[in-house]
Parts: sequence; C-alpha cells; structure tokens
Amino acid sequence: FGTAFFANVCTNTWLGFPFMMVVALGALQSIPRDLYEAADVDGAGAWAKFRHITLPMLAPAMMPAVLLGLVWTFNQFNVVYLVSGGEPDGATDILISEAYRWAFARHEQYGYAAAYAALIFVLLLGWSLLSNRIGRRITERAL
Repeated sequence: FGTAFFANVCTNTWLGFPFMMVVALGALQSIPRDLYEAADVDGAGAWAKFRHITLPMLAPAMMPAVLLGLVWTFNQFNVVYLVSGGEPDGATDILISEAYRWAFARHEQYGYAAAYAALIFVLLLGWSLLSNRIGRRITERAL
C-alpha cells in the first residue's frame, strides 16, 4: 500500500505543480513593492515582511487555487487507474475509481455507480461552499 499510495501522491503532485506555481507567481508579482519598502522603513525583518505582507496578499489568490486543486485531486481517476490500478486489493481506490468499478467491472451495477456519483457531487459541493465561506473571511481580513 505504501509504495502505491506514494506513487499516486507523487504523480498527482507532479500534475498539479504547474498550475499552483503559475497562480503563486502571478499573485507574488501583484504585491506592490511599496509595501515592502514601507516595511523596510519601519525596520521589519524578512520574517515579518513574509508574515504580514506576503502571506496575507497571497491568500486571496491561493484559496481558489487550493480549492480547485482539491477538487481536481478528488476526481483524479486517471492517476489512480493508470499508476496503481487501485491495488493492492483496492486500497488506493478513490470514490471516482470505485464508481467506475461498479459501472464497468462489477457486472454493470449502474445504480451503485450513480449513487457514488451523487455522493461525490454532494461532498464536493459541501467542500466548495465551506471553502468559499473561509475564502471570503480570509479576503475580508486581508483587505
């Protein structure tokens, strides 16, 4: 299980890294230099500038990116199917790969597959609403 899970995590990280990097670099470039200059005048160190300027200014851009990344990770059927195949003994299966198995590998049990799809939808909708609420609070705090 450990090596199969590690292979899935590494592959998923490798696939998601470019998107997160583009979002992070865009957000970093949008931080005004004047804030850092003002912090230098006030005598702030590198850690204080990072904690009080960089992180709060990155949060509004990174929250939606992290939300998208989590949703995409939740639905990474291709990674599980192609890297580990759900093995050993289905231990690395996720909900979407389990729905696939019910629909196409276990005597076409489409009702179970539809139930899994509905469960996935409800979980991702709940997670999106919760993340949206948290993101709004972080954005309000940053402004």
